[in-house]
Amino acid sequence: MSRSRAAGLVLGYAADRLLGDPARWHPVAGFGRAAGALEQRLYADRRSNGVAFTAVAVGAVTVAGHLAERCTADRPSRHAFATAVTTWAVLGGRSLGREATAVGDHVLAGDLPAARHRVRSLVGRDPRALDADQLARAVVESVAENTSDAVVAPLWWGAVAGVPGLVGYRAVNTLDAMVGHRSARYRRFGWASARLDDLANLVPARLAAALATVAAPLVGGSPSAARRAWREDAPGHPSPNAGAVEAAFAGALGVRLGGVNHYEGVMDERVRLGDGPPPAPADVPRSVRLASAVGAGALVVAAAVTLRPRR
Repeated sequence: MSRSRAAGLVLGYAADRLLGDPARWHPVAGFGRAAGALEQRLYADRRSNGVAFTAVAVGAVTVAGHLAERCTADRPSRHAFATAVTTWAVLGGRSLGREATAVGDHVLAGDLPAARHRVRSLVGRDPRALDADQLARAVVESVAENTSDAVVAPLWWGAVAGVPGLVGYRAVNTLDAMVGHRSARYRRFGWASARLDDLANLVPARLAAALATVAAPLVGGSPSAARRAWREDAPGHPSPNAGAVEAAFAGALGVRLGGVNHYEGVMDERVRLGDGPPPAPADVPRSVRLASAVGAGALVVAAAVTLRPRR
């Protein structure tokens, strides 16, 4: 089954790079709608309700993934197909690159209103007052974090746990995006989803940072600068995982990330990551190329993990 799993991961990754997200009937969007309905039934401003919500939502799709894995385990071609389709559905590398490139193109063309509108698909901060360089920083930070979340982590969990790992991870990450932020409504209810997402991304985020460090020369950067930023700057970031990836990207690109962001009127000042100048619009395509290299490296690692000799 390891060979069919590896083949499925490779085919699913290729499908994402060639086709992007499914245009209609996206299963992740469907899961989000189902999770929203479940939230309406289980919501209360208590951690216990959030734990139940997370357990039911993640458990349901993981069990479904386990059944799909078992039903195809004795048919390598079917197992590879099921893994490939699931991998394609949960990856988001092409869509991430497309959105980042679109924002960068608007900025380079001087159309800041269009760039501010489009960047909403990538970041949660208020874009209304962002200038060209601030838009570039927002895009580079989003590309770094989401390369880990939408490409490296799914491949990692697909390698170690197959179809259940793919769908289970995507469910965890989707719930974190829905309820994991520290608003008044979700500070308690979303606690379980946020902490589970932190746990699920511990290894993938550091793998993404390591791959960005290795790939730094491909974008004219320095592996030593990436390692330094990762080692010295990442611990100051509020996220134990995003900080590692963003710092490594900053060092690899030779730019400085972090600074003041505004979320629904609330100012949030993030630690500076990297020693270079703030990102310029021309750094957006460089970040997309670095993200592509990291994704390809993650696929190689995932295939190697899947095919490793077992006792």
